[in-house]
Amino acid sequence: MHRKRAVLVSLLHFLETYKGILQEEEKAGKVIKDLYLLIMKDSSLYHKLEDEILKLHQLVETVELKVTDESHPPSKQVKPLFRHFRRIDSCLQTRVAFRGSDEIFCRVYMPDHSYVTIRSRLSASVQDILVSVTEKLQYSDEQPTREEALILVAVASSGEKSVLQPNEECVFTTLGINSHLFACTKDTFPSLVPLPDEIQVSPGDTEIHRVEAEDVANHLTSFHWELFRCVHELEFVDYVFHGERGRRETANLQLLLQRCSEVQHWVATEVLLCESLGKRAHLLKKFIKIAAV
Repeated sequence: MHRKRAVLVSLLHFLETYKGILQEEEKAGKVIKDLYLLIMKDSSLYHKLEDEILKLHQLVETVELKVTDESHPPSKQVKPLFRHFRRIDSCLQTRVAFRGSDEIFCRVYMPDHSYVTIRSRLSASVQDILVSVTEKLQYSDEQPTREEALILVAVASSGEKSVLQPNEECVFTTLGINSHLFACTKDTFPSLVPLPDEIQVSPGDTEIHRVEAEDVANHLTSFHWELFRCVHELEFVDYVFHGERGRRETANLQLLLQRCSEVQHWVATEVLLCESLGKRAHLLKKFIKIAAV
């Protein structure tokens, strides 16, 4: 009886901790189901375990329903992927955890800086993205018919270009803080340049000079807390041990790491945009105070 209860307690703790992730893993769901059936066989012999078995039944049913019922997929809320600090509309949205099967809206730019907006899974491969872009371009009156295959390129504000391989997945969470996706042919690849609003920055005072340090610190903390609480503890394990293969499972952690880079980039940019040395010193003091708060 003691050993049976120990197994049940461990299994219940495992399911309660990881059921959100198990809902996407069909193989893991099958293992849990097989173990559950074995436990149910013994249930008539161990009446003192009725409470634990009832709880197990409820948890397994929750996981199984989302694994096996493929005829009626649940409706998914489209969640805009947070990309840039300056996009206020993204900052005002309540953060919810991302999963590989979630759908998002994203922009893919052309060499002439026009763009198409596609709806895609977070875990979509580069090939899937290119298929969606090609379909959108076929229905666009402004785009000529393209016979040559497209490639997907990440272009940074520095002008650095990286061609993404067709089998790469979850590329949205691995883009740099000033990088965008471009679709082009091999012939037009050399002509790709960053978006104008990323390389033409005008010096001058911004709103940060007129805002109290405590207010900025409170808003930053509130938003970063929403990002942090979306990260599951298993994402840290996958990030350390699985690396590139764990991208789909570490989407929320990747977004939090991107946010750290964005804040660093924002602070440096704000300081360098100050032409007056006096205001620059004052701004440095403000950022130090923000960090302290």
